Amino acid sequence: MEKPIVTDGDAVLRDKAQPVSEKEFGTDELQALLTDLSDTLRVAPNGVAIAAPQIGVSKQIFVVRGFIMAERMRHDPESDSITDVAFINPKIVRASRKKERFDEGCLSVPGVYGTIVRSHQVTVQAQDVTGTPFEVNAAGLLAEIFQHEIDHLEGVLFIDNAEEAYKTENHEA
Repeated sequence: MEKPIVTDGDAVLRDKAQPVSEKEFGTDELQALLTDLSDTLRVAPNGVAIAAPQIGVSKQIFVVRGFIMAERMRHDPESDSITDVAFINPKIVRASRKKERFDEGCLSVPGVYGTIVRSHQVTVQAQDVTGTPFEVNAAGLLAEIFQHEIDHLEGVLFIDNAEEAYKTENHEA
């Protein structure tokens, strides 16, 4: 079910999120949280990913829109059957020395954009809804998304590290 998106100023965005414990994997509660994240993301204008703290839940989980993951996961990006991909207890295990500048926005910081420097490539290890570990290598936009969402799980917002931040007239992030 769609949830309200928590915005800058709410303490949950500044707390380090709690890991999902082994006993939580495979539960209806975890599945419901993933559904809430996907439902919220799907109605968020321009949203490509969302972390659990952004809906007020201090758990180490983020979800990436299926169409963003489609190329990486070798699915047809036009398919309606593409599901969002959940990353539970994610960690960046490798990051390139090569950096890139990205213009970012955030659903939790509406109407603000900024330029941030991030690694061009990363490798993320995470678990799926059953607790099964998996690993994804990413470059460019997907690497940026992973770093942005993992920052959320550490209590960091992109505006904390942006070289430049500016407000826009359009308040959709």
